[in-house]
Amino acid sequence: MKKLSYTLFAAIAALGIIMTGAMAQAPKAEPLKPVSAAALASAKEILVAKNVALIYQGAIPGLVQRVKDQLTQTNLNLQKDLDEASAKVAKDLAGREQEIGEQMAKIYANAFTESELKELATFYNSPLGKKVIDAEPNAFANSRAFMNEWAQKIVQEIDTKLRAEMKARGKPVSG
Repeated sequence: MKKLSYTLFAAIAALGIIMTGAMAQAPKAEPLKPVSAAALASAKEILVAKNVALIYQGAIPGLVQRVKDQLTQTNLNLQKDLDEASAKVAKDLAGREQEIGEQMAKIYANAFTESELKELATFYNSPLGKKVIDAEPNAFANSRAFMNEWAQKIVQEIDTKLRAEMKARGKPVSG
């Protein structure tokens, strides 16, 4: 059963990699072209409508905490000082996560024409666009759950067929 669980995990991971097109290392951001002020404004309107700021709003405190935790592991005697210093650093860097929103707007403005951005902004501010924004997270979660269930069933079928094939060849596999 452990081997089946491991095989299932591996299959789901492989499926996730294949389906998302993930690469072994994180891709680098493409260089962006300058965009018009109108295109940038429409891109920002889209991001506001989609409430994208929720994605990065806690970036600075989260990153400060991560670095503080790493430093604390090897400097336990400095925990109190690291706590105090990290609070100061988080305060000093407060608001820097807005750089993410600015860059995302530029990325959108590079991905679509000014006309397309205006159409998208109109759509996302329409009743149907708002419904899409509200419904997409649940649709993606359900899709992900289905893919996991599907992968589990396929892995079991593959395991059964491979075992039968190996047994037919007089070389049964164990585990």
